[in-house]
Amino acid sequence: MSHISVLLNETVDALLGEKQSGIFVDATFGRGGHTRLLLSRLDANAKVYAFDKDPQALAEAQKLANEDARFQIIHASFADLKDALAELGVDAVDGIMADLGVSSPQLDQAERGFSFMHSGPLDMRMDNSQGLTAAEWLLEVDETELANIIFKYGEERYSRRIAKAIKNAGQIDTTAQLAEIVKVAHPKWEKHKHAATRTFQAIRIFINRELDDVEQFLPQAVELLKANGRLAVISFHSLEDRLIKQFIQKESTLPEQDWGAVLSQTAQKDTRRLKKIARISPSQAEIKDNPRSRSAWLRVAARLEQD
Repeated sequence: MSHISVLLNETVDALLGEKQSGIFVDATFGRGGHTRLLLSRLDANAKVYAFDKDPQALAEAQKLANEDARFQIIHASFADLKDALAELGVDAVDGIMADLGVSSPQLDQAERGFSFMHSGPLDMRMDNSQGLTAAEWLLEVDETELANIIFKYGEERYSRRIAKAIKNAGQIDTTAQLAEIVKVAHPKWEKHKHAATRTFQAIRIFINRELDDVEQFLPQAVELLKANGRLAVISFHSLEDRLIKQFIQKESTLPEQDWGAVLSQTAQKDTRRLKKIARISPSQAEIKDNPRSRSAWLRVAARLEQD
């Protein structure tokens, strides 16, 4: 299955607002759908930087860079957003977008080891040039920690019995082996879902430090945005969406009133940095065309003017 960019027009529309030029960042290039549409909407003086750590995404991005001088790819995690851009002399941008989902090619290519739907080596690394594979990590991790990770990142209620079954199995080389172990250990799972869905999600999130990277990315994004610059982030599961929601809420809310300052008539500084713009879900037509979009949410916020 080829990769279909989720909430494509909605994301680019939200990111640009009325702008037709400026400096923009795609924090998760993937297969470049969002970036290509963004470039098509920008004038000749614009610049777009993109981040990715997946080798196949980087190869696709390099093709685009060869075609369009306004575009540059950066081989790094978006957790390194600020430092990586600083090395290129960029300290302020007009908009940042991120699509936090795993791309269809990653899921559908058995050799990447992400999916229980296609048997392949149990890898799961987005950047498979470094770090432990999922198979290597499962041999090292102890049962208690594994259970905690499956519960925390997969929200799997049967995490302890699944962790026990995985550790009892010893060496696990393929995604099909892991999926079968989880299926046998799992007493009950949601309709229309595989028994291993939550466990695979949890291991993938941990191996790739996905939530840690999001937590590091969000404040850097806000610091880089110019006044009125937009932040547009697509998430695909509740853990990511909750992080984004809470971050935007915190950054767009006034601090609790210091009544001592009020009584002394000392003005309390407004520390808000963001304004909430929108929360958008896919249309029924998009979900029909691309069922993987059904769990997506796009959250959009704008950088406020600072005193």
